[in-house]
Amino acid sequence: MNAHADEDLWIRRFHPAPEAATRLVCLPHAGGSASFYFPVSRALAPAIDVLAVQYPGRQDRRTEPCLDNIADLADEVTERLLPWTDRPLAIFGHSMGATLAFEVALRLEQRDITLQALFASGRRAPSRHREETAHLYDDAALVREIKALNGTESQTLDDEEMLRAVLPAIRSDYRAAETYRYQPGPPLNCPVYAMIGESDPKVSIDEARSWVDHTMGSFELQTYPGGHFYLNAQAPRIIAAISQAVSATSGTV
Repeated sequence: MNAHADEDLWIRRFHPAPEAATRLVCLPHAGGSASFYFPVSRALAPAIDVLAVQYPGRQDRRTEPCLDNIADLADEVTERLLPWTDRPLAIFGHSMGATLAFEVALRLEQRDITLQALFASGRRAPSRHREETAHLYDDAALVREIKALNGTESQTLDDEEMLRAVLPAIRSDYRAAETYRYQPGPPLNCPVYAMIGESDPKVSIDEARSWVDHTMGSFELQTYPGGHFYLNAQAPRIIAAISQAVSATSGTV
């Protein structure tokens, strides 16, 4: 492995688990950061080595320009993950992160890297487009949109100074998510697990079920109580589901 992989600003390894059989790559939602997955890393270590991705333009990368399209993000993330492919990888993404996870998975499989699973949370299938324009809203309307989803940024956005710091990254991520257009091509080979909140306004059960069209592997749709950020309240169940699925595909217990 690249000796400098741990120093990469893109990859955060909060609880290194060098003996783990599998690595789980976690991709944040729009406006989110790698630290969102700190509890996941803590819960899964040392059985699974969790790599949380930090996009540019936020927290300790706030002075770097944001990337406002999924293709560029996917290209960068894929390159940063290559040093970590000496162990089997699974990928988890929430909301925008799920779309990004799909594109990263495609790129890795095109390089003949076998993935154990893709976990697509809180996001419709890539082929199920909705016309959304929140990235064009003025600041006040964009903040209302985020608060309505009850995301982790809601409390942050009550602080004007914090708002000025995080809103550019949020807007850039929304632009990436909302301007994404699926390009038809070969499906994935890995299993896909779609996970959604039952009352999520951003994805219906039917839209989530269409993830089945994007894999030649097995498919499972899991629903949980809650809305777009259902995973905050359902974290123990989701972590258990990830652990069980990864263990099944890796042959570990």
